[in-house]
Amino acid sequence: MRSSAPEEELRQLGCGADTRANLLEMKLTLCVVLACVCALVPACAAEMFTSLLDVRQAISVERKLIGYLRTYIHKEWDRLQDIRRFYGKVWSLHNELYGGPSDGMANPLLAFTLIKRLHTDWLNVVYSERAQDNAQALRWSLEQEEDKLPNMEDVHGAARGLMRLQDVYALHVSSLAAGRFRRASGDRLVDVYTPAVATPLSGDDCFLVGKVAYDQEDYYHSVAWLQESVELFRSSGGRQSAESEGTLEDALDHLAFSHFKTGNISHALSLSQELLHHDPLNGRVLRNVEKYEKLLVTRPSVSLVRPASKYVKTRDAYEGLCRATGPQPPQVKSDRMFCDYFTNGNPALMLLPAKREVLSLRPLVVLFHHFVTDREAQHIKDLAQTRLRRSVVAAGVKQATADYRISKSAWLKDSAHSVVGKLDRRIAMVTGLNVTHPFGEYLQVVNYGIGGHYEPHFDHATSPSSPVFRLNTGNRLATFMIYLSSVEAGGSTAFIYANFSVPVVKNSAIFWWNLHRNGSGDVDTLHAGCPVLIGDKWGNRNTAQLATLLVFYCDKNAYDSGY
Repeated sequence: MRSSAPEEELRQLGCGADTRANLLEMKLTLCVVLACVCALVPACAAEMFTSLLDVRQAISVERKLIGYLRTYIHKEWDRLQDIRRFYGKVWSLHNELYGGPSDGMANPLLAFTLIKRLHTDWLNVVYSERAQDNAQALRWSLEQEEDKLPNMEDVHGAARGLMRLQDVYALHVSSLAAGRFRRASGDRLVDVYTPAVATPLSGDDCFLVGKVAYDQEDYYHSVAWLQESVELFRSSGGRQSAESEGTLEDALDHLAFSHFKTGNISHALSLSQELLHHDPLNGRVLRNVEKYEKLLVTRPSVSLVRPASKYVKTRDAYEGLCRATGPQPPQVKSDRMFCDYFTNGNPALMLLPAKREVLSLRPLVVLFHHFVTDREAQHIKDLAQTRLRRSVVAAGVKQATADYRISKSAWLKDSAHSVVGKLDRRIAMVTGLNVTHPFGEYLQVVNYGIGGHYEPHFDHATSPSSPVFRLNTGNRLATFMIYLSSVEAGGSTAFIYANFSVPVVKNSAIFWWNLHRNGSGDVDTLHAGCPVLIGDKWGNRNTAQLATLLVFYCDKNAYDSGY
């Protein structure tokens, strides 16, 4: 905990500019969260699922494919009409002449046309070059868009995003398959979010999600999704549509083994027996049935348990805060939590003060309402779109992608556009901190993907061996996070140990300290970006750090500078 009481820190919020003049230049973490961007940018290979901006770009790709398919259908329609004409002609000959009272073959013209049809015409119809040309034209058109299409990693990433939403928001899989976002509450299902248009999933869709979990030996998730796939395939009578890869037999096979791996032998047996009705000569399944019958006698069934998380040690608290709707009050309450018009003693803020709301005292978290305008938000989003790349996290001395952070990021220099420099100056006015490079990191814009999130983490380095200190720039002092638009559901910022969450508030900003006065990290700032359930959430992040040898002195002055 900090060495000074929260009430004293609040008293210092109004310190004048003369105190801030003594502030050593330091770096600051800035995060901007944006949403609902419709502009299109080229997608990066195998990373479409990490950014909804890229998913939106895929809409234009499919629109082109629809046009190609329409052309193919028109050409095939003309060809099929010609085949229908051929069929009508041959059928009439057999119905009226060959089956009539007169001997049709007595006419040499009829005999000739019969021989010619059987030798040439039927082969031309069955092995039509027009059919091959039409199909080849469609394939060629698809190949022209191939570099813009998602690959298997994108499909798997999107499937894992659905499973993440299922877990964090406790969503009912059957409801998801029906296009609804609902979770169990006692003995009934309640709506978490109601979309304007429900988008149901097919048996093949659910099979793919379940297969992704199955291939990762995540049988907790594979059971739920494969069970839904089986039900949907059963309800369709086992019919397979042209675009599907999975079948009822595939779903039964994978579901049976998933139940076996989770210890539910009776379900594994009944599903394998059902599979034998469709494929009675399958030797592998026959052997499985024999094995399951023996195990059923000797091995009791066990309950299906959700696998432990590799990254989230505080999973229950994290997910509980993410599921909460609206602002969640912190554990520590005080009459010193208030709203006001804040100038920080800065003349530039006298005419247009910041609208400040104190959200929490421990850690001290402040929300600035209407910190940016819609126009400024759009400028920043436009600048970032073509620079977005997969977000990374520290992995030893290197940086790498990770499933616990799903998004894309772009770094903006203050020279990129006047709005960036203007934003830096405004942040400096309300915080009293110098956020310009090299004392502050460049503005980082983040766009979240399908189920995009950032699991609980600290913004500051937590170990002296952190690569941050090898750069001789010091630790991250504070975080300034701006929401440039709202999302429809999810995406809150959750403070885990402080036990409160802040929903996305359009064009507003959150500020908090990451370090105590003595330069040590504040453990109460453990926070997370909850998965986005519905919406296109963007984030813009700019980090500033303290020179390593000056951490204590700089940090102390920072607290005396207005915060």
